[in-house]
Amino acid sequence: MKYFRLIYILYILIKYRLEEFITFNRQLNVFAYSISILFFFRSAKENRGTRLRLALEELGPIFVKFGQMLSTRRDLIPLDIADELAKLQDQVPPFPYKNVEKIITASYGMSPDKIFKTFDQTPIASASVAQVHFATLHDGKDVAVKILRPNIKCVINKDINLLYLIAFMLELTWSDGKRLRPREVVAEFSKHVQCELNLMLDAANCSRLGENFKDKKLLIVPEVYWDYCNEDVMVMERMYGTPISHIEILRKKKIDIKQLARNGVEIFFTQVFRDSFFHADMHPGNIQVADDGRYIAMDFGIMGSLSENDKNYLARNFLAFFKRDYHDVALAHIESGWVPKNTSLDEFENAIRSVCEPIFNKPLKEISFGRLLIRLFQTSRRFNMEIQPQLTMLQKTLLNVEGLGRNLDPDLDLWKTAAPFLKKYMSEQKGIKHILKSLKNELPHWLHLTPQLPRLIHEFLEQKKHENINAFNQDDIDHLLKTQKKQNRWFKIAITLIGITLLLNLTILFYFIK
Repeated sequence: MKYFRLIYILYILIKYRLEEFITFNRQLNVFAYSISILFFFRSAKENRGTRLRLALEELGPIFVKFGQMLSTRRDLIPLDIADELAKLQDQVPPFPYKNVEKIITASYGMSPDKIFKTFDQTPIASASVAQVHFATLHDGKDVAVKILRPNIKCVINKDINLLYLIAFMLELTWSDGKRLRPREVVAEFSKHVQCELNLMLDAANCSRLGENFKDKKLLIVPEVYWDYCNEDVMVMERMYGTPISHIEILRKKKIDIKQLARNGVEIFFTQVFRDSFFHADMHPGNIQVADDGRYIAMDFGIMGSLSENDKNYLARNFLAFFKRDYHDVALAHIESGWVPKNTSLDEFENAIRSVCEPIFNKPLKEISFGRLLIRLFQTSRRFNMEIQPQLTMLQKTLLNVEGLGRNLDPDLDLWKTAAPFLKKYMSEQKGIKHILKSLKNELPHWLHLTPQLPRLIHEFLEQKKHENINAFNQDDIDHLLKTQKKQNRWFKIAITLIGITLLLNLTILFYFIK
């Protein structure tokens, strides 16, 4: 079956004249030229990006999802291709209800009519990995039921293995293959897809996001009904809202569209800089608006997370960018370890300046955060910067948020909305609150370690003493006496440190108890 699939992929390659993408090796040049001669009668009205998109659509949902992921890697592929791949739609025909019934029965050990009071046999949404049905529980709660496609895990694993094979061939035959690491790109894609194949992870993401926004002032997250969830089926609260792309309907409902746009940006930056956990698939199909103007989040299969180092890198870079302080941008890269320590600061600064200065010829409100990151990643790669997956996910999400916000309000000033979050985060990193938070996090470790300090110091000194005795001879008496004096001095210092540590622990405990 694998070989039949390879033959079919070759057929699609020929059909859409994709041989032009493999002209990066002398032997492959001959292969591509031979195909061009043999199949000269093919039309090529569309540009290369369009033909690649159509080919991926024809190859099936997994290749569509791979194309979607590639569209976010603008640091790796030409922008014209990335823009075209971003148009890929994940619209898949639904699978029949008899399969739905079979999956639910296998998951719960009973048929849908026993589990649910009502179950709508027609799906409300259908995607490459799962589809969603509305239902009602026996207690009267309206729910949305997400169900994995039958045999989807097997199909996906087969296609991912083929992608690994193609990536391996690229590394062998392409001069840039090793630098661009296509197998790592496939691995990144595989990781995200595998997460989508386990609906318990989807439910966990939903629950975590809901906990982060439990006040529900700006964002509503559906409740997860854990008793009904497993790897193949997820049951959550049914939400009632209007798709965010239906702007005219929102206006009729008296929703403030400009405020809605600003709220979307605020929600995103809150996720990034407050929670370090963000929805990484914020396209219009996954967002609805409640009648009171609050956002409703949908589909939690793809989420991103950031470390403190990542957040510091982003905030520092964005603030420096908008001050046009390219020296600090370059320095932030080197200090955070994103580029090698031996990178020439001046050379890197000039490279960043040459890329970013043309961007700032535009009015501030027209500058795109996402595209700024893209240009930065492209420049940084020349200096051997390894782009982290979480940052490419963030870049993709930024582009989605910006597109969504400016679709609602073309005059939206993203910088004006984002600046308070960035400045607040950077000030907190240097303030007393950050220090106290760090002390609070370290306190359990200190309390555990403190009682052990006298024993550990004693063992250390005894070890040193025995080492000296074993090496002892008549000629080393003076040296031994000096060593003993040093040990006594260190012992006094250690006792003093223990006293200070205990005092500090008691002070911190008093502060937090109070």
